[in-house]
Amino acid sequence: MSTFLDLDLPVIAAPMAGGAGTPALVRAAAEAGGFGFLAAGYKQPQVLADELAAMKASGVPFGVNLFAPNPVPVDLAAFRRYAEVLAPEAERLGVRLDSTVAVEDDDHWHDKLDLLRANPVPVVSLTFGPASPADLAALRRSGALVVQSVTSVEEAKAAVGVDALAVQAAAAGGHSATFTPARPLATTPIADLVTAVRSATGLPVIAAGGLATAEDVAAVIRAGADAAMVGTVLLRSDEAGTSATHKAALADPARTETVLTHAFTGRPARALRSTFTDQYSEVAPYGYPALHHLTSGLRKAAAAAGDPERLHLWAGTGFRHATEEPAAAILTRLAGRL
Repeated sequence: MSTFLDLDLPVIAAPMAGGAGTPALVRAAAEAGGFGFLAAGYKQPQVLADELAAMKASGVPFGVNLFAPNPVPVDLAAFRRYAEVLAPEAERLGVRLDSTVAVEDDDHWHDKLDLLRANPVPVVSLTFGPASPADLAALRRSGALVVQSVTSVEEAKAAVGVDALAVQAAAAGGHSATFTPARPLATTPIADLVTAVRSATGLPVIAAGGLATAEDVAAVIRAGADAAMVGTVLLRSDEAGTSATHKAALADPARTETVLTHAFTGRPARALRSTFTDQYSEVAPYGYPALHHLTSGLRKAAAAAGDPERLHLWAGTGFRHATEEPAAAILTRLAGRL
């Protein structure tokens, strides 16, 4: 993998959908000798098209990450009950939740595939599940190396026809890449997971999840990873688009732990513990993307109001190592023990 990408630094900036990941962050990773993924998730196709054009004009190599269709249909009665439970939170922030429609879209999957066929990129990664054989073949014909995100040996074995695997441990911040969101995540340490997946598949491996120090990166490379992927440690970097509210929470000494919760989006994701995760993680139904759309307005309002208790404060277990400095300095330091 590192040889294919010709990386001076085998450290990759993870795709962070929702605003934290920016073209500037992807460029900074490449210019430092690493690599970065543009996050296509949640973006309108035209926004992605504009970012692709800007990245291609920059002349640096980059990849694109897609949310593969793997919906978790929500029970409509449970969805409406949850909307009613959240109504006071929304009202406090001046937002009205629409409990009448559970949006079950595919994040413009086919439009984004068409964009990538018309504007090929070196690497495309898939998160939440595998693509259909036909869609995978179309991506391969574009010349892209296809990387599948997996969270277990079983998922790795099911990822047929891809070129490499992004192996994600449960310590990762933000959404888990699991194919089965309602099933509890395994807590296998990332180095052990890398070794097991590499042994089972023989494919190149990118390690992700909780990697926050040079020692962490060196450990996964020793375990057989071709590169390490980091996200949380970049959330406070100069180039990240992380909201001011989120950045402040990451640096708040009063926040000492992360939790896995599906209360914000209906899929498991790791976030800083907050009032919202404490109150709603046990009562939220599974259902993605329906819950994502339900709470989206509430979360945007919380960010704008500087209210961290009702914001999805995505963070991996190494969040204490997130620093305010250029991304290149962070990535270079992470490769310091290689």
